[in-house]
Parts: sequence; structure tokens; C-alpha cells
Amino acid sequence: MNEQASPPGELAFVAALVNTLDVESGRDALDTAEGRAEFGVPEREVDDAKELREALRVACLAHAGHAPHRTVRPLSQLLAAAPLLVTVDASGAAGLRPADPAPLAARVAYAIAEATAAGTWLRLKACEAEDCRWAYYDRSPAARRRWCSMQVCGARAKMRAYRSRSR
Repeated sequence: MNEQASPPGELAFVAALVNTLDVESGRDALDTAEGRAEFGVPEREVDDAKELREALRVACLAHAGHAPHRTVRPLSQLLAAAPLLVTVDASGAAGLRPADPAPLAARVAYAIAEATAAGTWLRLKACEAEDCRWAYYDRSPAARRRWCSMQVCGARAKMRAYRSRSR
């Protein structure tokens, strides 16, 4: 639902992974061959990819100050088997890269490490609307957005609150 620009760097990949499930319609891109191919997920690893996706959604909800939508294994456990390597180039500049770029968890771990270093990880959030939960990047100056889209989810929430007060 988010009409905003993509998150910076590899966070765009993480947001896209979280958004493979359209909560409102129930459509799941990881249930299709094309969706799995986009994220390099073999069919035998779909359940693991979905578990990782929902743990990421819980982290995004936490970034926005919301309670988890369900119980999941901690993200740190899911990423523990995805080591990162420190690289140092000829100029002495250090960086990180996945030890094995093929597994989904390795790419996610790299994206989180990159975003943490850039100070952008906490701005990847999930929409407050229970029928949405879309991942979005909060570009607001105070980093206090609650919905992926003010025109859709925010407007619905405000209309519900207005009707509730009017009763």
C-alpha cells in the first residue's frame, strides 16, 4: 500500500520480502514460482522464508511501537546461521558482506547490518493497521509515522476513531 519511495540500500530488499504477503487479501508471493525466484528461495525453503519474513514484520512493528502480531522465533536466532564477513580493501576501508550470498538469511543479515551502520534500520516499520501490516520506510522528520499510507490506512483509522467518538 505504501506510496512512498523505496527504503535506502538493502533495506529495500528487506521491505520487499516483508511485503511478499498481502495481509488484506491473503496473497503470498512466496507461494508462486515467480515470487520465490525473485528472492532466490527454493521451494523446499519456503516455510523458512515465511518464518524469517514474519520475524522481520515483528521487528518492523516494534520499530513503530506496536506489539507483535503473532509469536515468532526471534530474528537473532533466524539470522545466527547467516555469518557476515568483514572485508578490507586496498585503501584500508572496511565493509561487510554475506559469507554465502545465496541463502535468504545471509542477505537479510547483511541488509540489517548495513542499515544499522547507516542509522536507517529503525526507520523500517510496519503499518499499524491490522489488515495491512505493510512494511514502509519512515522518512518523516520525527520518525513517528504509524501507517504505510495516510491516504488509505491512516484515513481509515481516523474515520473509525471519528465514528467511534460520534456514537
